[in-house]
Amino acid sequence: MANRIVLNTVSYHGSGAIKEIVPEVQRGGYKHIFVATDPDLIRFGVTGKVTSLLDEAGIKYTIYSEIKPNPTIENVQNGVKAFRECGADSIIAIGGGSSMDTAKAIGIIITNPEFEDVVSLEGVSPTKNHAVPTIAVPTTAGTAAEVTINYVITDTAKERKFVCVDTNDIPAVAIVDPDMMSSMPASLTAATGMDALTHAIEGYTTKAAWELTDMFHLEAIRLISQNLRSAVKNEPAGREGMALAQYIAGMGFSNVGLGIDHSMAHTLSAHYDTPHGVACAMFLPITLEYNRDFCGERYREIARAMGVEGVDAMSPDEYKDAAINAVRKLSEDVGIPKKNEKIREEDLDQLTKDALADACCPGNPREATYDDVIAMFRQLM
Repeated sequence: MANRIVLNTVSYHGSGAIKEIVPEVQRGGYKHIFVATDPDLIRFGVTGKVTSLLDEAGIKYTIYSEIKPNPTIENVQNGVKAFRECGADSIIAIGGGSSMDTAKAIGIIITNPEFEDVVSLEGVSPTKNHAVPTIAVPTTAGTAAEVTINYVITDTAKERKFVCVDTNDIPAVAIVDPDMMSSMPASLTAATGMDALTHAIEGYTTKAAWELTDMFHLEAIRLISQNLRSAVKNEPAGREGMALAQYIAGMGFSNVGLGIDHSMAHTLSAHYDTPHGVACAMFLPITLEYNRDFCGERYREIARAMGVEGVDAMSPDEYKDAAINAVRKLSEDVGIPKKNEKIREEDLDQLTKDALADACCPGNPREATYDDVIAMFRQLM
């Protein structure tokens, strides 16, 4: 079986990268931009860093900011309507995973209108046409949605998230500028950074992992372990390191999938509106412990990438403990909570069933059973 890698057509990295937006718009011949962003980014002037460039260049745009954390079917459908009404021909998505995921779904439905119900995009989406040309500008260092072929939408009526996987949704251009991430508060920096670490570790241990994605994931783990604490302190070097690390992780996991951590995190977010990165981080030591005997020598390399010394002299149990402890220590250092007080005993059955039905679950290196998953949820109570 051939292994596949799907990436952006072009990406720009580093401080000041947003200056490449106008030349990319002009090269694409786009006349009216649909700017998908969230209200807080408008309020704090982050979106304005991009729209000011469009204003200076005389490029027409319409802002759509009806986007919630954990975006919903309604957010997407309203966005599709707004896109059509304004006559846009392209998208600039500015924000974290919520803005990116909403923009991806809108862009797909515009060119594939038979999927307007949104829910029919769940799983490996059978679309025929590529999404509207999109330039993705992340403002968080975590989701890597700007370089992935995945997006996640919340069905509020059923209290569940569903994952859509589609090579047609990847943005054509990614602008990864750490200056766009400098306004993130420490708590969000920590949560999104731990989400990136979860991407890298799950991508490295998933069933579909292979040599090229291993390279991405191990480098992402190394960069995150070196830079996340600094980024939480809002130090420029840490911000830049995390901007690169989360993108590299996205280059990998987008192409090989994730595991049970993300399955349970999606469920926790859908039921209790727990921030996605926080949910991933709380589960990460738990799922690492669960998978520890099903990943060969990979925990040794995770420990090495996390900066643990002397791993070659360790026994398998020692380097597995070292990897898990290094992850746990990083999580503690950046302030991730260990428990979720919202979880109720009467919800556990549905939480477990939803996690097992999630699109990320099959990639886990260990086959997860109902009893296994419910036990992991209980560890957060």
